[in-house]
Amino acid sequence: MYSQRKKLYQRLEKERGSKVIAFVTGDRPGLQTQIATEAYPLFTHHLDQLGPVPKISLVLHTRGGDTMAAWSIINLIRQFCDEYEVIVPLRAQSAGTLICLGAHKIIMTKQAMLGPIDPSINNPLNPTHPTNNASSLSVSVEFIQGYFGLASDELGISDQAHKTAIFLKLAEKIHPLVLGHAFRVRSQIQSLARKLLAGRLDEGKIEKIVAFLCADSGSHDYPIHRREAKDHGLPIEKPSVPLYELIKELYDEIDADIQAAVPLDPPSILGAAASKPYSYTRALIESVSGGSHAFLTEGVYNAIVQPQPNAPQGVPAIQNVRQFEGWKHVSK
Repeated sequence: MYSQRKKLYQRLEKERGSKVIAFVTGDRPGLQTQIATEAYPLFTHHLDQLGPVPKISLVLHTRGGDTMAAWSIINLIRQFCDEYEVIVPLRAQSAGTLICLGAHKIIMTKQAMLGPIDPSINNPLNPTHPTNNASSLSVSVEFIQGYFGLASDELGISDQAHKTAIFLKLAEKIHPLVLGHAFRVRSQIQSLARKLLAGRLDEGKIEKIVAFLCADSGSHDYPIHRREAKDHGLPIEKPSVPLYELIKELYDEIDADIQAAVPLDPPSILGAAASKPYSYTRALIESVSGGSHAFLTEGVYNAIVQPQPNAPQGVPAIQNVRQFEGWKHVSK
């Protein structure tokens, strides 16, 4: 509950000498959420309630989302403080890692993970999913780069005619406009990372970090733990034992609402009842002064009977009547 988390935020503020904002996107199976532009005005509300302060600590848990939304949130926060740090209880991956790059300090627990910032393209022109014609496959920017790297570095293909043939073969599978978009996005994410790191690290360290996060780490789901992040030059801080315990207590309180490890199971929620309302908390933006904003999905599960051949009593099923989905200011 927010009332309990508020006390923990106050303790964390005292511990860090800062003002705390928490941003959590849920990863509960079936109810996942991501960083999106809708979060921006909510951050504006919380930051306006804080006003300009010397230091802001962002408690961040996310698997990623919209790159430009993350970029906007970073720059908004930095307008309200002289020093900005990110506290990672468990995950700050993809666009979440980008948010961390803008921080003067990244506090990571022993179980915390960052991740590569190589984006994927989701476009109406993307290839159709092979087993589901109604959906399309996302296209990894670095997978495209890896395809050309395989041809040039591993197979030694260097002449222009063969390079052209390789490109045309790829263009048979992926629309040329998607390939062009991927090239632009790759350049953009590298540029954003350099801008966020500029002024705090020398150019050599910046290029090392950008190369690792954008390509050298291998796959997009590669977990970057505290020691490796520090080895690559990121400003990582290991929390003291009391701070770690406070961060863990706070994340456990958040997870009590998000329920990240609990699969969505409407039959068990409905049980033997004919009808039961539900409300799922799928994301949070919170602070002591700004209260709690929650992204909610709400509705009603109804038990229905669908007549089936050779089953005269019917087969029980569940009707999902969704009544609301979006952000609400749930606590002041």
